[in-house]
Amino acid sequence: MNDGGWDRRSVLRGAAVLAGAAATVPLLGEAATALADSADADALFKAGKFEQAGRAYEEILRKDPKNLHAARRRGYVALLANRFAVAEKYLKMALQLAPDDKDANHFLADCYIRQDEFGLSVPHWKAAGEDSYAKWFAAVRGEAYQVHGQTARVPWKQTDPMPLVEVSLNGGPTKRFSFYTGAPNLGMRASVAKEAGLSPVASQKIDFEGGSIWAHYGMLDSFKLGGIELRNIPVGWSATESGGDVDTDSDGLIGTWVFYHLLTTFDYAGRQLILRRRTPETAGKAHAAATRAGAEPLPLWLAREQYLHSTGSFAGVAGSRTGVVGVNFGGGSEIAAGMRGETAEQLGIRTDYDRQVGTFAQSHPAVVYPCYPKEIRLGNAVAKEVYSYTNPNQPVNVPWPYGTGFDTMGWFSHCFWKPYNITVDFTDMNLYIARGVAA
Repeated sequence: MNDGGWDRRSVLRGAAVLAGAAATVPLLGEAATALADSADADALFKAGKFEQAGRAYEEILRKDPKNLHAARRRGYVALLANRFAVAEKYLKMALQLAPDDKDANHFLADCYIRQDEFGLSVPHWKAAGEDSYAKWFAAVRGEAYQVHGQTARVPWKQTDPMPLVEVSLNGGPTKRFSFYTGAPNLGMRASVAKEAGLSPVASQKIDFEGGSIWAHYGMLDSFKLGGIELRNIPVGWSATESGGDVDTDSDGLIGTWVFYHLLTTFDYAGRQLILRRRTPETAGKAHAAATRAGAEPLPLWLAREQYLHSTGSFAGVAGSRTGVVGVNFGGGSEIAAGMRGETAEQLGIRTDYDRQVGTFAQSHPAVVYPCYPKEIRLGNAVAKEVYSYTNPNQPVNVPWPYGTGFDTMGWFSHCFWKPYNITVDFTDMNLYIARGVAA
């Protein structure tokens, strides 16, 4: 069972509190950028030195054009930064060397759906063994994710335990949806899908929290959030064996795929979503407003179709460490951050092992422990001695296809963001964090 696949297919609770990205090891020195054999390039990649790793893989391919691993990994590095032309170049090179390579097919399929080239993705999903995705995206007709409207300010009807916003499906009555960037597509309860008149184009039976449910996939004509309407959208919904709702915490869940079609500000301080068309003009205005508010552009990487990452730091009594971290917006969680056990142990982060917490990671049972880092930081955003989780059983690096394949220390979660507003730019692949309500 592919744990990463769990999150892609679960549309309501599948990406739970521990569905952040993986953890980190110390970063390599700059001298390592000159090294060009496979082991050195892989070390750079795992350490989150993606630009240097990309150059190292290119040097390998210059000397050995038939190196499948280097071609595949070079394409993946480009995909992390939404550099689609470069990603396609190297992933197609990998598939010329090995047409049935599942990983290269998966990366290229993801590359195509990020560009709304769903038809082109279909044969690659099949080759990657994702038959349900292949059937789903083969059913897309015409232009998907059509954006109507310019800007929307969507107030949150609640913030805890998870943010809820009001939406309308196919012009129907208002529904309350949560949102979470640890989940991929737009999803909803089975009863909501039925009310909206949806029929599945593909279905799959999957394990879920010790039982089984059905994951259904279809197309939604209209999804409206305030003054923004999206049309012709791939959606999913989950149902029990008898056809009932799996989860009733909300009517549905808005995932990363919706947000990367827009210029989105998660305004935690103002308790609202600000949604704008992705244009150079709107991006320029948003960047200028963030800069005036004291925000600096931070790198943004997108892995495994939905997981967002940036650069941050954790600190304990034994020191601090900076590296790649997961960034999760929305969802339901009482923690400010989560971290791998090795991170907490090596940094000397105070952990309360007498008070274990039972939760779910990728919808499977997990045991975590409260911990209190001296400081967690993302750009100018900082929290000290704040309630977090650590999971001693989570490795610092989960290899593909079960994880991202690179090291991260942990992830930043719902409670960390509350004093801030965060603008996520999927064109330039930056995020901006500013204190207070968004302008």
